[in-house]
Amino acid sequence: MIKLRTVTSIFVMLILTLTLIKSVTAQTPDETQTFFDSEIPGIKIQVNATAETRPSQNITVALNLKPQTTVEVTYFNLSIFGFINGTYKTLMANITDSDFSLYPASKEYTCTFKVPEQVWGVTYGEIVLTYSARYGVVTINLEKLTCGFTMTEVENIYLKNIEEELKASTSTLNLLNQTFWESFLMNLSAENLARLNQTYWELQQNYTALRGNLNELGNTRTAVGILAVTTVFFVATTLYLVMRKPKESW
Repeated sequence: MIKLRTVTSIFVMLILTLTLIKSVTAQTPDETQTFFDSEIPGIKIQVNATAETRPSQNITVALNLKPQTTVEVTYFNLSIFGFINGTYKTLMANITDSDFSLYPASKEYTCTFKVPEQVWGVTYGEIVLTYSARYGVVTINLEKLTCGFTMTEVENIYLKNIEEELKASTSTLNLLNQTFWESFLMNLSAENLARLNQTYWELQQNYTALRGNLNELGNTRTAVGILAVTTVFFVATTLYLVMRKPKESW
């Protein structure tokens, strides 16, 4: 019984450990990607960089030059370009070196730079090399050998914002259309709005006319009231005078 409990406890701990390892692995995704891995005469070149980023955030680039024979480098340059508004090419960073030997050790370069604002879309890397590679008694001289490759994807946050605003506007329009239908039993459209606007102006004109008639009626009522008061006053005065007239003696 004790052994069974011990085995069960170990099994549960193993499951929890594996779950934790899986969770940690899922929470730490690989943020870099190999964008260039190729061989040129005498050199193997590999470029790793940030897989995805956004404007105003960083890109980290790691480049490795691995010799396959005796190599003397006269000039080396890595340029990294972005595209303003996804169209106009602009230099974002570069690594330059000169006059060094590769064999037997490799050469590694790392740089981190910020992506300018208004830059989005795929970035572009370009390597330029002038060097000599020796194979026994044979030496190959290569001048300004160029290798180009696509790199980190920069998210178009401006388009994303527009899409989100469009989504919000569409949702608002649907709500307005529903409210419009519930109020007027018609869809929200330019034609229906024009009809309602025309009806509104007609009602406004009718209201103005009725208000004028009401003002005239009020004036008439005031005049009638004044006339009635005057008449009553006249009748009362007449009766008073008649009552006070002295009687004739016979």
